[in-house]
Amino acid sequence: MTISQPVVRELIEWDEYTGRLEAVESVEVRARVSGYLQSINFKEGAIVKKGNLLFVIDPRPYKAELDRAEAELKVAKARLELAKNDLARAKKLLTVRAISEEEADTRSANVNVAQATLEQAKASVEAARLNVEFTQVTAPITGRISRELVTEGNLINGGTGGTLLTTIVSLDPIYCYAEADEQAFLKYIRLAREGTRLSSREVQNPAYLALADEEGFPHKGYIDFVNNRLDPDTGTITGRAIFPNPDLTLTPGLFARIRIPGSGKYNAILLPDEAIGSDQSQRFVMIVNKENTTEYRKVELGPIVNGLRIIREGLKPEDWVIVKGVQRVMPGVKVDPQKEKITPKDENFLTPDITPTQTKSDKEG
Repeated sequence: MTISQPVVRELIEWDEYTGRLEAVESVEVRARVSGYLQSINFKEGAIVKKGNLLFVIDPRPYKAELDRAEAELKVAKARLELAKNDLARAKKLLTVRAISEEEADTRSANVNVAQATLEQAKASVEAARLNVEFTQVTAPITGRISRELVTEGNLINGGTGGTLLTTIVSLDPIYCYAEADEQAFLKYIRLAREGTRLSSREVQNPAYLALADEEGFPHKGYIDFVNNRLDPDTGTITGRAIFPNPDLTLTPGLFARIRIPGSGKYNAILLPDEAIGSDQSQRFVMIVNKENTTEYRKVELGPIVNGLRIIREGLKPEDWVIVKGVQRVMPGVKVDPQKEKITPKDENFLTPDITPTQTKSDKEG
């Protein structure tokens, strides 16, 4: 008969969820002006920088409009100068009563009209200049660009609801959205009130992420958002974590496993699963007392950590537990046990950095 004392370690429990990666920024690229698509200036699927030229729309109609607006501006300036000269002469003639006051007022009003016409012409020039600039469609963000959705020579409709040219998504950093059920949400509220795990609305609790083909959770980030309500249809609440992505491995749309702290630090008692027996819905272990007599002990189980099961209630660190052959042992039987130490797979149970970063907040979550 092999007996062992349980492993006692300071650890935290982790909650795992399935999430989906999404871009922090996602843009549908559309032109602001209409016209024929003249050229495409990017490689499909490449990384583009903010401000890179993507598309060119035939600028000739807009340059012609700019020339016309600039000519009207020159005319407006000349008319204003003429109106000012007329007003100056009118003021001199008025002093010698050579013209009426009504005529002087008319010339003063002409100056105001000419000034307003000049401002209108300046606005037309600025609008025409902007339209010429808008014929060059540039990348609004840095990220990976999709394919070209329109080829050269097609007529592009600009403005709101215009022709979709392509899309761009940012990659570094990247979001992971996941949903927690009502029981988990209530647990986090309780832990926050007890002060054992701070609310993710108040601090940036750490989060760890793994893709489908990755071992462990190699990507570290933090929780930066928790929704303000639960979805009444699903009984879940949405949370979001943000992760740095310098090598661009994390791609929007991928499923990922994410884990977050599910408790505060505490000293846990752990046993291998083979030391735990099952009696219908009841879980138990067999203890060997000082007289080498077996005892039945009801236990309450927690999750598995590092290959060992957390024992929440029913066991003390100094107890000797039968770890092999528990199903063949009856309570009250004398045994001749052999002592053996339980060796965890990894002596370092804790993820190295679980310290949250303070953020502004006003509620628990």
